Amino acid sequence: MRVWMLAILVGCGGATLEDDDDGGGLIFPGETDEPGDGLSVEIETTMGTLVVALDAAAAPITVENFLAYVDDGFYDGADGMGATVFHRVIDGFVVQGGGFTEGGGKKATDAAIVLESDNGRSNRAGTIAMARTDSPDSATSQFYFNLVDNDFLDYTDASNPGYAVFGELVEGAEVLSALGAVATGSGDQPTTDVVITRCERR
Repeated sequence: MRVWMLAILVGCGGATLEDDDDGGGLIFPGETDEPGDGLSVEIETTMGTLVVALDAAAAPITVENFLAYVDDGFYDGADGMGATVFHRVIDGFVVQGGGFTEGGGKKATDAAIVLESDNGRSNRAGTIAMARTDSPDSATSQFYFNLVDNDFLDYTDASNPGYAVFGELVEGAEVLSALGAVATGSGDQPTTDVVITRCERR
């Protein structure tokens, strides 16, 4: 039995998208046929392919960190340690992945990075951002896609630091829409694993 120990706490003051430390028909503003300036990554999954354009100008530390995991084969298992899955799906909110393998194991990560949420980017539909714990500077490998505009996840001030957006979807809106609508069970975990089979720079 797989236990993710991941929680989203939603209340009057906002939400927490935690990186565990132990709807259909969406059209996203960033979708285009041109990936951009070369800082793009193709994420092939068992449900189809997503392409994201990364914003190194807004989030240089976050982009460098994400690309290090990509280049090391962390997400697709080319590192020999197992491919990661999208382990949390909440229709109408987010899909999250990049930390757990199909067997439910949590992959060892590099050191946590500094939070870059105060960068002018917003958690709008189709953007990619980093998951973290309650501690602002705690993001490692886990990321999430916003399925809708989630402005309440943005930086407000030091008391509400938000989550760092570091890019946006440029291809695969229909795949992300389908992923957001998969059947889930306990802990918002998909009942059928959605696996990252290939993840590399494009």
